[in-house]
Amino acid sequence: MKALVKEKAEPGLWLMDVPEPSIGPGEVLIKVLRTGICGTDLHIRAYDGWAQQAVRAPLVLGHEFVGEVVDTGPDVADVKTGDLVSGEGHLVCGKCRNCLAGRRHLCRSTVGLGVGRDGAFAEYVALPASNVWVHRVPVDLDIAAIFDPFGNAVHTALSFPLVGEDVLITGAGPIGIMAAAVARHAGARNVVITDVSDYRLQLARSVGVSLALNVAETSIEQGQRLLGLREGFDIGLEMSGRPEAMRDMVANMTHGGRIAMLGLPSQEFPVDFARIVTSMITIKGIYGREMFETWYAMSVLLEGGLDLSPVITGRYPYQEFDEAFDNAAGGRCGKVILDWTA
Repeated sequence: MKALVKEKAEPGLWLMDVPEPSIGPGEVLIKVLRTGICGTDLHIRAYDGWAQQAVRAPLVLGHEFVGEVVDTGPDVADVKTGDLVSGEGHLVCGKCRNCLAGRRHLCRSTVGLGVGRDGAFAEYVALPASNVWVHRVPVDLDIAAIFDPFGNAVHTALSFPLVGEDVLITGAGPIGIMAAAVARHAGARNVVITDVSDYRLQLARSVGVSLALNVAETSIEQGQRLLGLREGFDIGLEMSGRPEAMRDMVANMTHGGRIAMLGLPSQEFPVDFARIVTSMITIKGIYGREMFETWYAMSVLLEGGLDLSPVITGRYPYQEFDEAFDNAAGGRCGKVILDWTA
């Protein structure tokens, strides 16, 4: 089969013929239809410091996908041939305290699809049936392909009650924009998103944010005044991993405010912990999705009319992967999709 492979320990990706994966008990074989390009994939393509530590060549990339089940192994009961599925890209041990308690997203031994094992940028991918989400209601294939990052957005946005709250989101990347759409759909009063990219701020406006701020020109404090806020934001969703964004968020929270932090910093940085303590601010780290409560919430949100189509801005046949990756790395885009049926 054709697959996108990190063949060598150097920058670049290679479209290669590799063996089709085999499946064993409890596993399913999936014909891949569409995949989404993630920031993780960009790091692996560039072979930066993180990728050099995290991956071992050769490796098939990719963890955002939708496909059709074409075969099932022994002991698979609830997934059948022909099902349209997406995949939970965090494979857990099933034996640790958190896994046994049903908190699988907190497993300390998680292996990432397309990072620690061969992934979905291929014509076929094999997964444990326990990592498969069957789409029981109609869903657009492009949207189904990005259920993984959509899940990050939902997990972050729904960490705290949103109805009637004023929400600040720092970072208007695709996940930040999806989180803004979720917050608006879930009943937030005001949703403010910040970035320094006018292109991505315009994308955010298309999903109905109250205010999209270019913080190189307008401060968050000025944004508060534009909306008539007196006491700061109730909920913060930090999506950028930038130290200045986190510091600005803390400085603009109300007393008792709550922050969910998905953005992953590249290094340690200082924050005003005196402000966090005296303002009694709660900070919660978010990584991945709750299995499978987040996935259930995603499907219900889409059934309820949540529209994510503005977030998808690029579609390419898989043979044009270099152009697709260049688009995704350039920053003037939302989510970029590879079509494996072309």
